[in-house]
Amino acid sequence: MYLLPITIAEAAPAGQPPSMFGTMGMMVMIFAIMYFIMIRPQKRREKERKEMIANIKSGCRVLMTSGIIGEVVNVKEQTLVVRIADNTKVEVVRGAISQQLEKGEIPTDLEQSH
Repeated sequence: MYLLPITIAEAAPAGQPPSMFGTMGMMVMIFAIMYFIMIRPQKRREKERKEMIANIKSGCRVLMTSGIIGEVVNVKEQTLVVRIADNTKVEVVRGAISQQLEKGEIPTDLEQSH
Protein backbone atom coordinates (compact mmCIF):
# COMPACT_ATOMS: atom_id res chain seq x y z
CA MET A 1 0.00 0.00 0.00
CA TYR A 2 2.85 2.35 -0.85
CA LEU A 3 0.64 4.46 -3.12
CA LEU A 4 -1.78 5.53 -0.36
CA PRO A 5 0.49 8.14 1.34
CA ILE A 6 1.52 9.54 -2.03
CA THR A 7 -2.10 9.83 -3.20
CA ILE A 8 -3.21 11.54 0.02
CA ALA A 9 -0.23 13.87 -0.03
CA GLU A 10 -0.89 14.83 -3.66
CA ALA A 11 -4.59 15.46 -2.95
CA ALA A 12 -3.88 18.01 -0.21
CA PRO A 13 -2.85 21.55 -1.18
CA ALA A 14 0.81 22.39 -0.54
CA GLY A 15 1.58 23.22 3.07
CA GLN A 16 -1.64 21.74 4.48
CA PRO A 17 -1.93 18.31 6.12
CA PRO A 18 -4.33 15.87 4.45
CA SER A 19 -7.89 16.13 5.75
CA MET A 20 -9.31 13.44 7.97
CA PHE A 21 -12.31 13.03 5.63
CA GLY A 22 -10.03 12.46 2.65
CA THR A 23 -8.07 9.83 4.54
CA MET A 24 -11.22 8.07 5.71
CA GLY A 25 -12.65 8.23 2.20
CA MET A 26 -9.56 6.54 0.80
CA MET A 27 -9.74 3.82 3.45
CA VAL A 28 -13.41 3.17 2.66
CA MET A 29 -12.62 2.96 -1.06
CA ILE A 30 -9.77 0.50 -0.44
CA PHE A 31 -12.02 -1.66 1.75
CA ALA A 32 -14.78 -1.61 -0.89
CA ILE A 33 -12.33 -2.63 -3.62
CA MET A 34 -10.94 -5.46 -1.46
CA TYR A 35 -14.48 -6.64 -0.69
CA PHE A 36 -15.48 -6.88 -4.36
CA ILE A 37 -12.16 -8.39 -5.48
CA MET A 38 -11.46 -10.86 -2.66
CA ILE A 39 -14.20 -11.42 -0.09
CA ARG A 40 -17.34 -11.55 -2.24
CA PRO A 41 -16.00 -14.10 -4.80
CA GLN A 42 -14.69 -16.30 -1.97
CA LYS A 43 -18.13 -16.34 -0.31
CA ARG A 44 -19.74 -17.25 -3.64
CA ARG A 45 -17.30 -20.14 -4.21
CA GLU A 46 -17.88 -21.45 -0.67
CA LYS A 47 -21.66 -21.32 -1.17
CA GLU A 48 -21.34 -23.28 -4.45
CA ARG A 49 -19.08 -25.85 -2.74
CA LYS A 50 -21.55 -26.37 0.12
CA GLU A 51 -24.38 -26.86 -2.39
CA MET A 52 -22.28 -29.39 -4.33
CA ILE A 53 -21.49 -31.36 -1.17
CA ALA A 54 -25.13 -31.31 -0.05
CA ASN A 55 -26.28 -32.68 -3.44
CA ILE A 56 -23.94 -35.70 -3.54
CA LYS A 57 -25.84 -38.97 -3.98
CA SER A 58 -24.91 -42.64 -4.21
CA GLY A 59 -23.28 -43.43 -7.54
CA CYS A 60 -21.56 -40.04 -7.92
CA ARG A 61 -17.86 -39.97 -8.81
CA VAL A 62 -15.94 -37.64 -6.51
CA LEU A 63 -12.44 -36.26 -6.11
CA MET A 64 -11.34 -36.00 -2.51
CA THR A 65 -8.97 -33.34 -1.19
CA SER A 66 -6.33 -36.06 -0.82
CA GLY A 67 -6.40 -36.56 -4.60
CA ILE A 68 -8.19 -39.92 -4.48
CA ILE A 69 -11.02 -40.47 -6.96
CA GLY A 70 -13.85 -42.76 -5.93
CA GLU A 71 -17.54 -43.54 -6.24
CA VAL A 72 -20.00 -42.78 -3.46
CA VAL A 73 -21.78 -45.98 -2.40
CA ASN A 74 -23.55 -44.78 0.75
CA VAL A 75 -24.59 -41.32 1.93
CA LYS A 76 -24.84 -40.75 5.67
CA GLU A 77 -25.73 -37.60 7.58
CA GLN A 78 -22.17 -36.32 8.17
CA THR A 79 -20.07 -38.78 6.17
CA LEU A 80 -19.93 -40.62 2.85
CA VAL A 81 -18.79 -44.16 2.12
CA VAL A 82 -16.61 -44.04 -1.00
CA ARG A 83 -15.38 -47.03 -3.03
CA ILE A 84 -11.84 -46.27 -4.16
CA ALA A 85 -11.01 -49.72 -5.57
CA ASP A 86 -12.58 -53.17 -5.88
CA ASN A 87 -13.52 -54.36 -2.38
CA THR A 88 -12.06 -51.19 -0.83
CA LYS A 89 -14.39 -48.67 0.77
CA VAL A 90 -13.50 -45.73 2.99
CA GLU A 91 -15.71 -43.50 5.08
CA VAL A 92 -14.92 -39.81 4.66
CA VAL A 93 -16.39 -36.60 6.03
CA ARG A 94 -18.34 -34.53 3.53
CA GLY A 95 -15.76 -31.71 3.71
CA ALA A 96 -13.14 -34.02 2.21
CA ILE A 97 -14.87 -33.83 -1.19
CA SER A 98 -13.34 -31.22 -3.48
CA GLN A 99 -15.14 -31.96 -6.78
CA GLN A 100 -18.01 -33.97 -8.11
CA LEU A 101 -17.03 -35.64 -11.39
CA GLU A 102 -19.14 -36.83 -14.30
CA LYS A 103 -18.49 -40.28 -15.79
CA GLY A 104 -15.20 -40.16 -17.68
CA GLU A 105 -14.44 -36.60 -16.55
CA ILE A 106 -10.86 -35.72 -15.71
CA PRO A 107 -10.44 -33.59 -12.57
CA THR A 108 -9.73 -29.93 -13.32
CA ASP A 109 -6.37 -30.03 -11.50
CA LEU A 110 -5.12 -32.71 -13.91
CA GLU A 111 -6.42 -30.87 -16.98
CA GLN A 112 -4.48 -27.73 -16.09
CA SER A 113 -1.15 -29.50 -15.58
CA HIS A 114 -1.06 -31.07 -19.07
